[in-house]
Amino acid sequence: MNFSRDKIPATVPLPLGERLGAGLESELIEAAKKNPQHFRALYEKYFKDVYLFIYRRLDDEHDAADFAQQVFLKAMQHLKYYEDRGVPFGAWLIRIASNEVNQYFRDRKKERTVSMELTDLNEILDENDSHLIQERREAAMKAIKKLNAEELELIEMRFFEKRSFAEVAEIKGLTENNAKVKVHRIIERLRKQLSTQVKAA
Repeated sequence: MNFSRDKIPATVPLPLGERLGAGLESELIEAAKKNPQHFRALYEKYFKDVYLFIYRRLDDEHDAADFAQQVFLKAMQHLKYYEDRGVPFGAWLIRIASNEVNQYFRDRKKERTVSMELTDLNEILDENDSHLIQERREAAMKAIKKLNAEELELIEMRFFEKRSFAEVAEIKGLTENNAKVKVHRIIERLRKQLSTQVKAA
């Protein structure tokens, strides 16, 4: 099945996603399992979320659009295996997108694009100052970029994309509690590392 979609400007902020009602979404998924034509409604609903998730990591509109098409093709092919676990269907799609993007960077051994805002850094560092000194801001960004792939993605999804722990857990194949623990440990390590750097300066 071929779907088409107009290109979405890269400047559109990553949304939390307008969600289909839980009942209607479940009905659509079950209908799509029986007839792929019904998958179009899910595609139209979640294309923007998937596209922007990929774009933030590739920083290339054309590649992001191609990857998004691959994600939906795989999703349609594997839809019969999908199980509703109480989180939006989009989390399952993002899980597929995450696997595709991570494999892309593993195969090419390229550095990932990391998109972050000053307010995101403030939240990670537990700072209220909206004017982080440049040195501390740069140190924080460097520390974040040195995280391994799994740690980086957890931080991105939780702080930069504002996803719930339930959604992060579904995407990463974790329990919600495990996702919370992992994120907490990463943040504590980052804060400790930056605190040590400040004292040494």
